[in-house]
Amino acid sequence: MPACPALFISAPASGQGKTTVTAGLALLHRQQGRKVRVFKTGPDFLDPKILERASGAPVLSLDLWMVGEAQCRRLLADAAQDADLILIEGVMGLFDGTPSSADIATTFGVPVVAVISGKSMAQTFGAIAAGLARYRPGMPMHGVLANHVGSARHAQLLQEGMPGDLRWLGHLGTSDEMTLPARHLGLHQAEEIERLGDRMAATARALADTALAALPAPVDFEAPPSPVLPRLLDGKQIAIARDTAFSFVYAQNIRLLESLGARVAYFSPLANDAVPEATDALFLPGGYPELHAASLAENAVSAASIRAHAAAGKPIVAECGGMLYLLDRLTDTAGASSPMLGLLPGHATMQTRLAALGMQQLDTTHGPMTGHTFHYSNIETPLTPIYRATRPGTGTAGERVFRVGAIVATYFHGYWPSNPALTAALFHGSAF
Repeated sequence: MPACPALFISAPASGQGKTTVTAGLALLHRQQGRKVRVFKTGPDFLDPKILERASGAPVLSLDLWMVGEAQCRRLLADAAQDADLILIEGVMGLFDGTPSSADIATTFGVPVVAVISGKSMAQTFGAIAAGLARYRPGMPMHGVLANHVGSARHAQLLQEGMPGDLRWLGHLGTSDEMTLPARHLGLHQAEEIERLGDRMAATARALADTALAALPAPVDFEAPPSPVLPRLLDGKQIAIARDTAFSFVYAQNIRLLESLGARVAYFSPLANDAVPEATDALFLPGGYPELHAASLAENAVSAASIRAHAAAGKPIVAECGGMLYLLDRLTDTAGASSPMLGLLPGHATMQTRLAALGMQQLDTTHGPMTGHTFHYSNIETPLTPIYRATRPGTGTAGERVFRVGAIVATYFHGYWPSNPALTAALFHGSAF
């Protein structure tokens, strides 16, 4: 059974600094010559890229529902084989969601580091820390790290308010040198953050003065054997749009395509690249096309090659922002409207309020696929959906799935390893 030191970085809520701390901690231990593997809880495309820069290794998703317990165990056991430290960043608050970060920490026996912002409080900090530690009996707890601390005296007040049986790990001050900027879908993308390396290095230096600089105790990770996948996409070349407009891709999804035998190539619509030659199928992932709509509308080479791919009857799979790119038009929150590819009839409009968020499941003739949705836009289209995803627990209707020829488009972000057969059918252009 592989064993490896491991910590679960969580918090009472979003905005406490989980990603800042996880990235800084990964970099700190990497600088000390250790091999660090980082995982991210739940559906997230943004934080993993930042954590990848810090750790120097791909960051994979863990979620008991979307990924499944057995596969989570395999991913952790694989990482434990050669890592010196495993870090798992939680999502939202420690007990938020079903399943929650606490569920994952408890299931796999990974001790929790609670990152709590000390801003605008003193002894009440200890009450929040105690609540997190004691709310669920049996959850392993490593200790508490105070963030956004104003001074040494402030840190002293926070520590004095802590219960005596709860470990104080230290504190981080408030500093623009460490802050990671955010916008409507979460943190900025890694490649867009100015001086990202410097920010992470500043956090690593600050964490070097805390108890987190030392390795925690090893955790045993036992996993069932991995299933053998048939090479359902053997010989297929799948081109994936990849740039700051189209970047929402699970690392596990790409690994699955390759495990099924596909060759993966990349191109950038923002750079006006053509679809790579010999491409059999195309994937347009989600991202921020609304921030680059004018440029996308002007990039004729990319547009012509994607239209030619569609005209040849070759499969296109488009998720969320990728689907918006296929529509007739896209209008941003300022009211500026840009023509898109016109391969799907319809018009998308960005709004300032969240339109949809949460886990969903798509049931098809190939069985179910898990995934999620998260978007600020709405579309108007005359198309009739071929499927509707459902929300787990309630079974209520979720995102629509549209098909026009060999194009399949939806707001639903699928976690492809949950259904390899359906994934292969999508990229073969087969009925499902």
